[in-house]
Amino acid sequence: MHRYRPGLSPCPMWTETDNSLRRGFRFADFKTAFAFLTEVAAEAERLDHHPWFSNEYGAVEFRLRTHDRGNTVTARDHRLAAAIDAVAARYF
Repeated sequence: MHRYRPGLSPCPMWTETDNSLRRGFRFADFKTAFAFLTEVAAEAERLDHHPWFSNEYGAVEFRLRTHDRGNTVTARDHRLAAAIDAVAARYF
């Protein structure tokens, strides 16, 4: 189980910007951020929807959009966002 550490937190909410859902998370270190991303990867595979993400040290950012629907936000993106939030709840 991962412990919450003061000063570390997810961004408050997903935001829709430039035809994508975006959200960031901050973790204590790279190893914890990578463990989180590993769990998110399993959910993305399960949902057959693969996000753009970045991981720099403990900062993880996501951009979700549906490529085969003209790079717009769809219900598929919202389902993956909810799955990412469920994984994040185990870390914060």
